[in-house]
Amino acid sequence: MTATILFAGGAARWPHWEAPLRRALSEAGIEAELATSAAPETVDFIIYAPSGDTPADFTPFTRCRAVLSLWAGVERIVGNRTLTQPLCRMVDPGLTQGMVEYVTGHALRYHLGLDAILAAQNGHWNPVVPPLASERPVAMLGLGALGAACARALAGLGFPVLGWSRTPKTLDGIDCHHGEDGLEQVLRRAGIVVTLLPATPATENLLDAHRLALLPIGAAIINPGRGSLIDDEALLGALGSGHVGHATLDVFRTEPLPAEHPYWSHPRVTITPHIAAETRPDSAARVIAGNIRRGLAGEPLLHVVDRGAGY
Repeated sequence: MTATILFAGGAARWPHWEAPLRRALSEAGIEAELATSAAPETVDFIIYAPSGDTPADFTPFTRCRAVLSLWAGVERIVGNRTLTQPLCRMVDPGLTQGMVEYVTGHALRYHLGLDAILAAQNGHWNPVVPPLASERPVAMLGLGALGAACARALAGLGFPVLGWSRTPKTLDGIDCHHGEDGLEQVLRRAGIVVTLLPATPATENLLDAHRLALLPIGAAIINPGRGSLIDDEALLGALGSGHVGHATLDVFRTEPLPAEHPYWSHPRVTITPHIAAETRPDSAARVIAGNIRRGLAGEPLLHVVDRGAGY
C-alpha cells in the first residue's frame, strides 16, 4: 500500500512527529510519501492540528480520503465549509491514560483534603479523617472515550460515579443519566464534578449560575474538557460565596490564560496549563497509521466526526 501524506500539524510539531509516524507507517505496511508540503492534488491523507501554517482551505485536496486530527477536540476545524473529506478525531490510549491519571489524581486530592492538610502543617497535631470514597459521589459530565475511562477508574477506587451524557448511554458500574432532568439529578448529588464534554453550541456554559447552585455546598469542580463548558463569571461568584469549594481548571476560553484573569489569584482555583491529556506521538502515530491503512484497504475509518453533532 502506498500513500502521499501531508503533515499539516505545524512546523513546530514536525520534528517530534516525523520519526514516530514513519515508524508506525512502516509497521502498518504502508509505503508513504510523508512530508510537510505537497501538491494538493497528490495528497491522499492529511494529518492535521491547528496552527498558523496549516491549511484553511481544503478545496484543492481533491484526492484526499480523510483528514486525521492529532487532537481529540475538533471544534477549530469541524465548522470549516471547505472540509468535505471525512474528519477523524484522535482517540489514543496514551491520551486516555493521561486523562485518567489527571482526573483521578485531582479527585483524590479533593477527596482526601490534601490542600488543607498541607496548609495546616504548623506544628499542631490535628487529625482530620476524610470520608471513604463510597461516601462522596462524583459526577462525570460526558461519557465519551475519555469520560468513560475516567468514570471506570473512579468507580474502581470506590467512588459512586454518576455519569451524564446528552443522549442515553449505559456503562457497567456507572449510574448513567441523560437530558436536562438527568443533569440536575447528578449535580444535586455530586461532591466532585468532572467536565469532559466537547465544545459545541449545546455545551456552551453548561455549568451556569443555575446549575452551579444545584451542587451541594463545598463541591469541587475539575475541568479538563473545554473552557467554554463553564460560565466563568458564574463560577467566580460560586467560588466567592463558598458554594463551590474549589475548582481545578486545565482549559480556558483564551489560552494561554491572560495574566490579569482573576482565576490566577483566586485562593479556591488551581490552574494547570492544558496538560491533562496531551497527544503523545509514539502511541498516537500508531492510531494515525492504523486509520490510513484502513482507508487504503477500503475499510471504514475509525473515530469519524459527526459534523452535525460537532464531535
